[in-house]
Amino acid sequence: MADWHIYTGVPGAISDIAQLPPPPKWRDFRGGPLVARPLPHLDQELDHQAVSYRPDPPAVEQINAALYLRRPLLVTGRPGTGKSTLAYAVARELGMGPVLYWPITSRSTLRDGLYQYDPLTRLAAASRTGDDDTEDIGRYIRLGPLGTALLPYEHPRVLLIDEIDKSDIDLPNDLLTVFEKGEYEVVELSRGGRGSSMVTSADNQQVPVADGIVQCRAFPLVIMTSNREREFPPAFLRRCIQLELREPDAAKLRQIIDAHMAELAGQSDDLIQLFLTRKGQGQLATDQLLHAVYLTNEAAKKGSVDRLSLAERIMPFLSGGPPDDL
Repeated sequence: MADWHIYTGVPGAISDIAQLPPPPKWRDFRGGPLVARPLPHLDQELDHQAVSYRPDPPAVEQINAALYLRRPLLVTGRPGTGKSTLAYAVARELGMGPVLYWPITSRSTLRDGLYQYDPLTRLAAASRTGDDDTEDIGRYIRLGPLGTALLPYEHPRVLLIDEIDKSDIDLPNDLLTVFEKGEYEVVELSRGGRGSSMVTSADNQQVPVADGIVQCRAFPLVIMTSNREREFPPAFLRRCIQLELREPDAAKLRQIIDAHMAELAGQSDDLIQLFLTRKGQGQLATDQLLHAVYLTNEAAKKGSVDRLSLAERIMPFLSGGPPDDL
């Protein structure tokens, strides 16, 4: 581990995000007032995945570069290489609070990530009171994961924008302005000139928004994953730290099994070899190997079992590969 690393990637390590040095002057934001960061949610499955994650040295290097430079991290790689788990591993080690998750589809827009406004409920409330001005419009605004990540926290949150390559062609460019300015406008609040209004964050916190403008204090660690289903504009790529996650080899797979099922790591070389052989014929994900290791071990406790045959049946190709009847 290099001395300058804030995130170490060491299994089970606990590091302090407060040790991150001040940002470069061109990435220094002054939003306020400060918003309290929520406590991490207790999710045993996500916590196990985060603790078990084994990043390679290049991944650790690029994560720290994104933290220091306050730039988004674009993580590419085949499905099952741990792109999404990376976000939870960083958040856990550095105590950055719950990961804010934004799954992308072809219909996702920038507004979806920033906030949602519910005018119908507001109109219904106004019809009951007979006076629209008695209702605070902020009650009908809920911040999205991106909008919440840009709140003025003292230390950065982690925002996972999952499978950004599935987005509409305009979304990456739309994100550029928000990433560069570190702020956005809640039009419904600024239009009303209501001063400070309370809105609901993605964490279900009530947070103040002054004059309809949200500006971050600490730029979030934005981790965007891509399965390489499309190319991104050069302007977008230039503003990102890029990380390519490689396909794990036999040694890496053995480490992954050891992290999840240490007692079986030394008994799984046959399944690892089967996995790598089949991976050369079609797309597989690493968690399929973990399923095979666990299931074949449990089945063997009940009697004789053909490990390789059973493992092959529960490792179907995700795409490509020979037809099942060949």
